[in-house]
Amino acid sequence: MLNEAAKKTMLRKIPHGIYICGVKEGDNVNGFTASWVMQASFEPPLVVTCVKADSTSHAMIKASGVFSLSVLEDNQKEIAQNFFKPLRRTGNKFEEIEFYLGDETGCPIIKDSLGYVECTVVGAVEKGDHTVFVAEVIGAGEHREGKPLLLEATGWNYGG
Repeated sequence: MLNEAAKKTMLRKIPHGIYICGVKEGDNVNGFTASWVMQASFEPPLVVTCVKADSTSHAMIKASGVFSLSVLEDNQKEIAQNFFKPLRRTGNKFEEIEFYLGDETGCPIIKDSLGYVECTVVGAVEKGDHTVFVAEVIGAGEHREGKPLLLEATGWNYGG
């Protein structure tokens, strides 16, 4: 029998970085705070991210087949907070955040991040309440050196 309390505690102990996933569909751009992200292959360079299946961004990734991941610095919790859906249900999440569109995907990239990767989706697993998108890294750039923001440092919980 599954011990629900232990499951929640243990799953929350899996370390996660905090990223802003930029998406686009046509001329529309959006972004969300992502923490279920990992590298999955060296050759070709693949990353995996999980996206809530009923979200606007999920639909945009499915339609366009591309996304970007901006890596936040350990002091950029406020930027991550700006992209949480419950906090900003309406309006443009990028209105107070400087960004530019990636050369490879046209997806938004946070200008004041440590850097980014641009990705094209090569596979997806649609199970549960999130879809696992497998994507090839087709572009990348560094803005500056620094330590990445980790979920545990924010005091937030996502998962479990």
